[in-house]
Amino acid sequence: MNPTNDSIIQNQLQLASNQSLGLESKHNSFVDEDHLDLPFFGLSTLSVATNDFSTNNKLGEGGFGPVYKGFLEDGREIAVKRLSLCSTQGVEEFKNEVIFISRLQHRNLVKMLGFCIDETEKLLVYEYMPNGSLDSYLFEETKSKTLDWSQRFHIINGIARGLLYLHQDSRLLIIHRDLKASNILLDRDMNPKISDFGLARSFGGNETERNTKRVVGTYGYMSPEYAGDGKFSIKSDVFSFGVMILEIVSGKRNRGFFHLSHRHSLLGHAWKLYVEGKALELVDESFSTSCDKFEVMRSIHVGLLCVQHSPNDRPDMAMAVMMLSSDGELPQPKRPGFYTEPSSEYSSSVQTPNSNNDVTVSLLTPR
Repeated sequence: MNPTNDSIIQNQLQLASNQSLGLESKHNSFVDEDHLDLPFFGLSTLSVATNDFSTNNKLGEGGFGPVYKGFLEDGREIAVKRLSLCSTQGVEEFKNEVIFISRLQHRNLVKMLGFCIDETEKLLVYEYMPNGSLDSYLFEETKSKTLDWSQRFHIINGIARGLLYLHQDSRLLIIHRDLKASNILLDRDMNPKISDFGLARSFGGNETERNTKRVVGTYGYMSPEYAGDGKFSIKSDVFSFGVMILEIVSGKRNRGFFHLSHRHSLLGHAWKLYVEGKALELVDESFSTSCDKFEVMRSIHVGLLCVQHSPNDRPDMAMAVMMLSSDGELPQPKRPGFYTEPSSEYSSSVQTPNSNNDVTVSLLTPR
């Protein structure tokens, strides 16, 4: 690993940008202005570290490409994301990841150790997360039984603090835009780390909302205003956070949720139980008899506030963090996004409100 100076990083990022064709323009003017203190790794170093990108070292694969486990010469364990030539993400997303994570530091954000650009090869190097992603612990039957309520509540609060940092406490106001269980990584002590900033955007000045005609995200986590009209803000991230709270409590995916007695999503199911005074029935059976019922009810309540249909009704992350850690009275949640009455015709696709915006939606499959 050879630490690099600003000019080398900027030249390499600019080279990557020049190689990019037909990608949407991004608001990344600070690329050419700000200091990027991020090490550059040679391709040979990463090849040795991952045993020549051996399939035995492969941890998984997402929209960016395959991820490999590796060991540096100093013994550090690393995870290496290798941009696939047929990746659904591109060079702009690669640049986003380098720029944002290099400038963000928080215990609940994944740490980037460096990057590599070598002709057609583009790789990102991260600290290794030995417990993998949250989705495997929530949705795989064997692993889910090992995740007790205290760990789940710890994870909820950690994600909340990381998201609060992005929205309020960092030097850049960052909207993640792809928060989901598979983008939450768990370290050795089960501390959650928000990862994958390829779709993130930064807001400046008094900017609070932005529109896009290229909606990219994951069905089940996107807010109604983003999926329907391409509008995103801190409140669209809050919606995704609320979905994750309800998934953590229930152990069920919002996407593809099925119940014998109705056709609601997980969000609708949770709200229905809540208004009927049966919210505790949402709880995953693996810890239902050993949980702190106040914390569980509090989490469900906050989750439902976060997934309300109107962004104006949702709390910001400062309020969400406070509500999770206090015992004060909470407002009553209104209907969640994408909720349909039982008499309505049911559709399993994303329901989009009436809009004059010509929006293209690209859905990413959760890892």
